[in-house]
Amino acid sequence: MNPSQIKNIFWDVDGVLADLNYAYFHFLTGHPNYRERYADMKWEQLPEVLPIVPEYGALELKTHPELGKEMDHDFCADQSFFRNRPLYPGVIETLKRLNALGYRQFTMSATFDVEAKTAYLNDILAPVTDFLTIECVQHGEFMHDTAKIDRLRECYQKYGLKPEETILVDDRIYNQYAAIESGAHPVRLRCEFTSDLPEELAWIPEFKNVQEVADWLVG
Repeated sequence: MNPSQIKNIFWDVDGVLADLNYAYFHFLTGHPNYRERYADMKWEQLPEVLPIVPEYGALELKTHPELGKEMDHDFCADQSFFRNRPLYPGVIETLKRLNALGYRQFTMSATFDVEAKTAYLNDILAPVTDFLTIECVQHGEFMHDTAKIDRLRECYQKYGLKPEETILVDDRIYNQYAAIESGAHPVRLRCEFTSDLPEELAWIPEFKNVQEVADWLVG
């Protein structure tokens, strides 16, 4: 991949633009169904509570060995916890920088509640929604659905984009395959508590934050 050929950027949100780990920590230590159990949990213990599935590569409530399904439901049902994922430092400034350089930018966020997630994104990304296109996709089966692949392909047609001029910036490993399958270039964000890429994907560029992605793109 030649970064100079890239014109379009699809940003995943959780773990890329916004700190989902922060939301998970405060959910586990503050939600009435779990706060007694995890009242003394330390930040660095998050991966012990939510084991990282190799195909996923990042924290996920559904990976809890006993209560994953219940936790995921409770998190999505309570907006005070669902929306408690702040943007990482420098996100707004970086998106503005890339817009000024002519890049077309989109979100590509998967969720079980598209309406709630879209509302959250429009609020937290309000300073850049004059140029950032908000796209959300409905989750299918955990880690095995084609929802993001299908939506990427729909967006290429809808917005007149060329896949070969497009990157998907995502922290989840299985979404690197989604980018490739859709014809786009994968780029991985290594938020805190992420596992390494499998050997077959070791060629994918990895970065610690969106500022590094921008620096790489503009050379």
